[in-house]
Amino acid sequence: MSKVEILQIGAYQSWDDERLNAQFTMRRYYEAEDKQAFVKEHAANIRGIATRGELGADRALIEALPALEIISVYGVGYDAVDLDAARERGIRVTNTPDVLTKDVADLGVAMMLCLSRGVVGAEAWVKSGNWAEKGLYPLMHRIHGKRAGVLGLGRIGYEVARRLSGFDMDIAYSDVAPKDFASDWTYVETAEKLAENVDFLFVTLAASAATRHIVDKSVIEALGPDGMLVNISRASNIDEEALLDALEGGKLGAAALDVFDGEPNINPRFLALDNVLLQPHHASGTYETRKAMGKLVFDNLVAQFDGKPLPTPVL
Repeated sequence: MSKVEILQIGAYQSWDDERLNAQFTMRRYYEAEDKQAFVKEHAANIRGIATRGELGADRALIEALPALEIISVYGVGYDAVDLDAARERGIRVTNTPDVLTKDVADLGVAMMLCLSRGVVGAEAWVKSGNWAEKGLYPLMHRIHGKRAGVLGLGRIGYEVARRLSGFDMDIAYSDVAPKDFASDWTYVETAEKLAENVDFLFVTLAASAATRHIVDKSVIEALGPDGMLVNISRASNIDEEALLDALEGGKLGAAALDVFDGEPNINPRFLALDNVLLQPHHASGTYETRKAMGKLVFDNLVAQFDGKPLPTPVL
């Protein structure tokens, strides 16, 4: 029996490729020079898409694949998949939640600590010889006892807040409604009100049309010249131009960012700033988590074609 054909949108780790190649015929879209011609050549036999969260699958691609049954996303975010187009055709969509939640929360807290205490600059101070020549590094800011806000108290937001509680921080959050499991934390109705009353604002929302630029100029300026914005969600949740204007103009104190518009080709204005910590969208970038994510992508595809329940369905 011939193997099921899968359109692979982006590169995976070698261990994922080995598993997928053994089970399926993988058509590597990302390696094709003429992608439109490549899709046309294989379209009739493609029954699944294996993609990454930031790459997704748009309507044009979905409509070009008449035999498509499932889109398996490597990542928790699926905003780059046209869900309406998938829904119209009864195409299943899966993602890889839970397995990356704690790693993403870990990095968010680490970014806060690193930027607040000047860890990157302090290391450069030592290596450059400035410590010996010029003395101690400039004073930075403490974490414990400060006020933290979490915008979006889902899986990742909850883990962030739980970690922050270990620093004796006053924790507030905003979501569509108060959460029963968050009785020890303060619920705030809007992002702007949340930003007004915290020192650190963590953005942990899922991305959607409704959340696009939810962190806008008013929210950023409400956080203020002493505040820090930490984004470990999606770039689209923040108005990046407003963020850059505020960072450059002193209306926002600092930003720690793992996601950007147009990444990896980020706005060069970020590179000129000394009040930012920039990370290459690697919040889930541990061996343990990436292996678990890859296995879920594989398991969802296998379940679909074996007629079994999908482990982590979105649609």
